[in-house]
Amino acid sequence: MKYLRIIFLLVILISVQPVTAAADSLLPGETMDYIGYGAIVSVLLLLIIAMLVLLKAFKVLTRVVLKSEGYTNEQITAELEPAKKEKKPKAEVWQKLLSLRPMAEEKELLIAHDYDGIEELDNPIPAWFMWLFYTTIAFAVCYLLIYHVFNAAPLQYEEYKIELAQADVAKKVFLSKAANRVDENSVKLVHDPAVLASGKAIFMSTCAACHGEHAQGNVGPNLTDDYWLHGHKINDLFKTIKYGVLAKGMPTWEKQLSPKQISDVANYIKSLHGTKPAGAKEPQGTKEEDDDNKLVSNN
Repeated sequence: MKYLRIIFLLVILISVQPVTAAADSLLPGETMDYIGYGAIVSVLLLLIIAMLVLLKAFKVLTRVVLKSEGYTNEQITAELEPAKKEKKPKAEVWQKLLSLRPMAEEKELLIAHDYDGIEELDNPIPAWFMWLFYTTIAFAVCYLLIYHVFNAAPLQYEEYKIELAQADVAKKVFLSKAANRVDENSVKLVHDPAVLASGKAIFMSTCAACHGEHAQGNVGPNLTDDYWLHGHKINDLFKTIKYGVLAKGMPTWEKQLSPKQISDVANYIKSLHGTKPAGAKEPQGTKEEDDDNKLVSNN
């Protein structure tokens, strides 16, 4: 049968060569007309028909030859039209990625023995799963050495304490920046000893010359009694210190002191109410009640 196919191919090649030569003779350069093309197409169609007839004749002749040699009809059909091999069903993409065998191949995986009718499949664990298992073992060994043997990295509780310390530092930085954003509208009355100590230091260096070391009053008014000239609230004190009262000789401290320092001084002055220092100056201004329902002097 293979020899017949080779002979058929040779006949086709021999038949095509005259047609190619005829086509070249009918193509005078680029001036070939439609009649010439029609003739070439007709010749090619005739050649195709002739080849199909020859192929059929070869098949018939082959059947006759094989029959004369004692082949049965089934053998002749099998020789002329060999059966196509059954293709195995293609595995799905996820099966290929996970190295899984499809269910259609289950019979091929059966091991030749059974126990009480229970059959076993020869289906080994995929290589990727084994590598993943080995990786977890290596990770566990490294973790043990790093965290528990050599102490090269902190454990979770130590990390927690480190993060708390970092958060405390960040909080202090934030509060130090936020404190300088205070103004006469947002200032709050506080009793923090650290704030009062800071306010006292600033008062002694900037305010004591006019108001006395104990705020008893000197050139400026007494800041410890119940009388005030420019408001008794913490907001009023902050505003007076910040902008000053130039008409009465009170300078503006806005450029010399930060908002945080002005707030500290104002809170320190509020803490001096009712201390009654020695040599206190006579009251000035209007008697008013403070935020804690106590009488303070509005200065």
